[in-house]
Amino acid sequence: MTIQEEVNKRKTFAIISHPDAGKTTLTEKLLLSGNLIRSAGTVKGKKSGKFATSDWMEIEKQRGISVTSSVMNFPYKDYKVNILDTPGHEDFSEDTYRTLTAVDSVVMIIDATKGIEAQTIKLFKVCKMRGIPIFTFINKMDREGREPLALLEQIEEVLEIETFPMNWPVGMGKQFMGIFDRQHEQFVKYNGNEEETIIPYNELDNPENQTLVEDATYQETLGELELLDEAGDEFSLDAVLSGDQTPVFFGSALAPFGVQTFFDTFIDMAPNPNPRKSTEGLVSPDKPDFSGFIFKIQANMNPAHRDRVAFLRVCSGKFERGMSVKLARTGKTIKLSQTQQFVASSRDTVEEAYAGDIIGVYDPNAYRIGDTLIEGKDNFAYDELPQFPPELFKRVTAKNVMKSKQFKKGLEQLVQEGAIQLFTGYPMETYIIGAVGELQYQVFEHRMKHEYNVEVVLESIGERIPRWLNLEKVDTTMFDERNMLVKDREGTFLVLFKNDFALRWFRDKHKDVELIDLFEVNQYDQSY
Repeated sequence: MTIQEEVNKRKTFAIISHPDAGKTTLTEKLLLSGNLIRSAGTVKGKKSGKFATSDWMEIEKQRGISVTSSVMNFPYKDYKVNILDTPGHEDFSEDTYRTLTAVDSVVMIIDATKGIEAQTIKLFKVCKMRGIPIFTFINKMDREGREPLALLEQIEEVLEIETFPMNWPVGMGKQFMGIFDRQHEQFVKYNGNEEETIIPYNELDNPENQTLVEDATYQETLGELELLDEAGDEFSLDAVLSGDQTPVFFGSALAPFGVQTFFDTFIDMAPNPNPRKSTEGLVSPDKPDFSGFIFKIQANMNPAHRDRVAFLRVCSGKFERGMSVKLARTGKTIKLSQTQQFVASSRDTVEEAYAGDIIGVYDPNAYRIGDTLIEGKDNFAYDELPQFPPELFKRVTAKNVMKSKQFKKGLEQLVQEGAIQLFTGYPMETYIIGAVGELQYQVFEHRMKHEYNVEVVLESIGERIPRWLNLEKVDTTMFDERNMLVKDREGTFLVLFKNDFALRWFRDKHKDVELIDLFEVNQYDQSY
């Protein structure tokens, strides 16, 4: 089989949503579809001891939330599917942003009872700005929620994207009767937890369906369907693939209802791997030489071995276990002998992979997020992954000074994963960690204690406004507690301003000092 034929079999996508919209539940149902697991562990199944397959970290099982991106690979029909399940919590948005650089399409889950929530609008808009094809699954139709037309209107207004409902619900909550499958011209009847009943449109007038078709809710929905046919947007696969239209599916992940139809349609429509931008121009997925980039690093996926795994998106050529590749950043040659594919924390050795596949490679403490690996004489790098400035900052020390070695190792490895950022005070070398939200600190504290056996003390210095300095040497007398001078991991100076007033005061007093706002540098339309 040629490289192009292998590439055509790959479907690589992320599942994104706001918390509690049913993202992890839907992921479990998709794994069931791929015969990968026998029963889905619900996130809230703590009493039974069942946990979601995609929630592998101990703190995720305790809290019933996803705080790290999980990767799952499985065959489905004639395809090789790579699912990336992302954290829904806004405190982990940076992990999700980076994950979006490694996928070819996105499944966006919306809670029918809440609609699109403010904290995740930015995340959905990132997809739109990048032109990533978005497939929408509106979940929890078996509960009382917002009117379907109102949900479509919200998607179009917030994301500035056309919608095309692939199916249409009849009722909701206790009155939920099923969906009209517009694509296949059939009615799919909701039977609670029992198997769905499929009735082709031309059989709906049969006597056995009389009770159904005479129901007032059913009759009301016929009017909505007529409105969609006459006034709704026309379906365009080209518009979907360019990110200008989103196919919308209604259903219930927990029931499950409508999931199988959704997944079958999605797999048929979703794009195969596309060419990727690099310093040498576009790199085609069927290019013979292997290349890929690292978008995530995870320490201690196997606590018994204290390992580090780098997640690599294959972008071109054929990967073979044991091959030697070049790390573009350093020019160093590395042999990729310990390689794996995943279902969350379960993993199997992978012998070969192609563009679109996500594989894990053993990290001998050599990789950074964003690194490019290439085969042969090529010398290019894929576009840099964005780094976002933290908003909260805390000093961190080890509670027991005798454990400084474990403290430094744990701090270094967790910082390399990218969920938190490390700064050192200057000239006094105190450790300061920055994060987007409070939950990241709780995860950091938990993992330091349980994975590195170190209890830490976190001292808040509050919300700060970080601004980088374009200087190699600085006059330390310019800075104090309100304008704290620190260095990042690359040795670059930056200032942590206590508030807007402190920032403006510094600017007015030191007009010759250039202050760089990293957020402005990383505008989404440029970074992606």
